[in-house]
Amino acid sequence: MTTELPKKTLALIDKGVSIPVPSAVWIGDEVAVERISGKGTVLYPGTRLAGGKTSIGPGAKIGFESPATVVDCRIGPGVELKGGFFSGSVFLARSSMGPGAQVREGCLLEEEASGAHTVGLKQTILFPFVTLGSLVNFCDCLMAGGTSRRDHSEVGSSYIHFNYTPNQDKATASLIGEVPCGVMLRQAPIFLGGQGGLVGPVRLGYGTLIAAGTVWEDDCPRGGMLLKGSVLRSERPRHTGLYREIRRKVSNNLLYIGNLVALRHWYAHVRRPFLESLEGGAALYEGALEVLDGAVDERLGRLRALAANMGHSIAVAEKVLTDRAKGALLKHKREFMENWPEAEKRLSGLADDSIGEPGRTLFLGRIGERLRTGAGDYIDFIRALDRESADAGSAWLQSVVDAVVSRALEALPSFRG
Repeated sequence: MTTELPKKTLALIDKGVSIPVPSAVWIGDEVAVERISGKGTVLYPGTRLAGGKTSIGPGAKIGFESPATVVDCRIGPGVELKGGFFSGSVFLARSSMGPGAQVREGCLLEEEASGAHTVGLKQTILFPFVTLGSLVNFCDCLMAGGTSRRDHSEVGSSYIHFNYTPNQDKATASLIGEVPCGVMLRQAPIFLGGQGGLVGPVRLGYGTLIAAGTVWEDDCPRGGMLLKGSVLRSERPRHTGLYREIRRKVSNNLLYIGNLVALRHWYAHVRRPFLESLEGGAALYEGALEVLDGAVDERLGRLRALAANMGHSIAVAEKVLTDRAKGALLKHKREFMENWPEAEKRLSGLADDSIGEPGRTLFLGRIGERLRTGAGDYIDFIRALDRESADAGSAWLQSVVDAVVSRALEALPSFRG
């Protein structure tokens, strides 16, 4: 007895999509066939596609090593998602994830970024070539660094970014590298050794190496350091809901938001023609902006929730801390609690092109003709930039970061410095 194949499966086969076992592939009714390329695309047995936003570029391969579910993802050319669950994320050219992956909403993997088996991501941005080992949980991070597949930032196997605190907040996003210099693809790689962890929110500079087995929780934004530590026995009373320090936590989150906004400006003014020149590239560009806008909203929401916790933290601090220890801590907590609504208001409209306009005009003036005459390959284009142009681009993006942070700190003056 022959079972008739669903119309969408037949339509994809007619387009040229390779489906070795058509009866073992499921395509949701809302999936648009026209958003899936027929040029070298392979859907292996156990593949399930859902979501009206799903798009798949030429040469993509889904589910080769184990069943794969893809929901509302934009997938670029040559991407390999070898097995797992993928939702609400964007995968640019030649990025890949191994089997057992769980990539939830808000992720953006740029060119040739990759993860081995059993990697969990959410609200994560990986710049080109960044490589994650196996058994990695790496949510709420932006990671950059490295210049090629042979010279890339790496996260060792069994690594965790700790993004949830005992006080039940997630204002913990970490900058591992940064956007203004990271987009130029000429920074030293960052190495996070296996069997370790990072307690967010942390800032790490380029060239940082964290030794295997180390759980790190301090900032090292200047980079170029070997960081190593062992777990030391430490005991002190714990008071539920007490934040002993808030200034660094808020400041690191504001810097993270500034970097997200800078990356959005980079996509809008530089990345766009490169993406839109690809088959299915308009969907990739649209998806990247959606991820970045959603990431900003996510971080603002987490800060809003953190500010709401300050009332209880102040009450606990008043009871358990000595007068000597209270001063600055209470000042920061009260200012954050009372002024966060105004700070958040100042962070609206961050896609406004007036932010960083002088620097952008200078940078685009240097590279604009090359953008107009043909996009070509994005990685080759960035590598070919002369030092003066790259520095001008980094200065522009840094001015965006600085403007965003400055806006917020106008309402939080004690957090400056």
